Amino acid sequence: MGKEGMNMKEYNPKEYDLIAIGTGSAMNIVSEILRHKPEMKVAVIDKDEPGGICLTRACIPTKILLYHAELVRTVERAKKFGIDAKIESIDFRKIMKRMRSLIYEDIEAIKNGLESSDLDYYHEKAEFIEPYVLKVGKKRIKSKNIILCTGSKPLIPPIKGLKDTGYLTSDTILKLDDLPESFGIIGGGYVAAEYGHFLSSMGAEITIFGRNPYFLPQEEPEVSQAAKREFSQHMEIVTNHEVVEVKKEGEKKVIVAKDLENGRLREAEFDEILVAAGRASNSDILHPERGGIETDDAGWIKVNEYLETSMPGIYALGDANGRYLFKHVANYESSIVFQNAFLKRKVKVDYSKVPHAVFTHPEIAGVGMKESEAVKEFGDKVLIGFYRYEDTAKGMAMGAENYFVKVILTRDGRILGAHVFGPYASILIHEIIALMGVDAKLQDFDAMHIHPSLSEVVERALYNLMPVEHYKHVKKEYLQLD
Repeated sequence: MGKEGMNMKEYNPKEYDLIAIGTGSAMNIVSEILRHKPEMKVAVIDKDEPGGICLTRACIPTKILLYHAELVRTVERAKKFGIDAKIESIDFRKIMKRMRSLIYEDIEAIKNGLESSDLDYYHEKAEFIEPYVLKVGKKRIKSKNIILCTGSKPLIPPIKGLKDTGYLTSDTILKLDDLPESFGIIGGGYVAAEYGHFLSSMGAEITIFGRNPYFLPQEEPEVSQAAKREFSQHMEIVTNHEVVEVKKEGEKKVIVAKDLENGRLREAEFDEILVAAGRASNSDILHPERGGIETDDAGWIKVNEYLETSMPGIYALGDANGRYLFKHVANYESSIVFQNAFLKRKVKVDYSKVPHAVFTHPEIAGVGMKESEAVKEFGDKVLIGFYRYEDTAKGMAMGAENYFVKVILTRDGRILGAHVFGPYASILIHEIIALMGVDAKLQDFDAMHIHPSLSEVVERALYNLMPVEHYKHVKKEYLQLD
């Protein structure tokens, strides 16, 4: 509701120098403002528990859970090395309780910090009632400087019977105390892979249904194929199948999936269903249209190259703009917004070197271009660097078979991207991230690597270069992949 139907005394919104909606990466900006300009009047709004999605129901809780999964897989491999070890039992309830207690310690610390600071903290839902004016609970506030860091929500596909049958999401699964015996996971991306890894290591039977012909379709094709081959030791992965119906039969939940190649239907029953089909915008809660803020067809808030929305002085970062749904990207974007909004610079956002990692067994990591993207842009100027873990001393000692590092470069030594499939991929990729971060070329790379260490596999990949056509044969010979 706007000013109509209200007298001016009732309307009279409280004015701030800055309003931040969301307590995730937006707090990086708020902290800098309070440190350098403590006189500014700042409001922070979050309808949910403070800390942002990463802390409360995404990155942090999942990585706590996944460490338990990694311990299980490590013990299972011990026999290969002459160590007779076995897992007597897994206390799933204790694992979930530990995760929640660690998370809530941080949540409480952030909450106490917000409530005891000089800013105004609103634990309420916010919505625009007109440009630069927000309704928060029963109050109205306004500012010419607003940061939208509102996160996202699980995407729930319109599958027949899904709502009536019931399901879990990456949000609600964190509330589990008891482990169902079997899960059908709808979706073949990062969330499906990580929860498939965790739940299977806890002892559940897992089947993943993905619409794409490739498992983890965001990855390089050979990484996708290698991951499917490796993960299939612990779960069933069904690709190129669209879930068309979910129904209840007694105590079981049945998934009906259609083979997108031949149209045949496949049914399977489970104790529980996890929907891991991606993320969706939750900007509708804000009613951005009332604030003159444009969104795309999927509801993501539109921003320009400076992360400013269609309304001057209003910026959107993190999941809110829908570009890269990673916490480290949101942190990077918060720096861009701070410089543009408050230091009055004109800094363009650069997504050419965005890294990511998938915390499965083994890990997966990547940064920059894929091979197909590089070839499309640079043609025959592209070279591929490739090396297997098992061909280094440390990799051999670890029994790290069928794992690899792939680096994509131009012939003059410019590093375009890299992809790692194997143990500690999330760590090893940082050597490439660092080189790309300073726009280094291969000829600038003269670091001495400890021997024997896994870092040598990155070093050797950078110097084991070949044309793209030759790499096709290497994939088949050394990885038995297309």
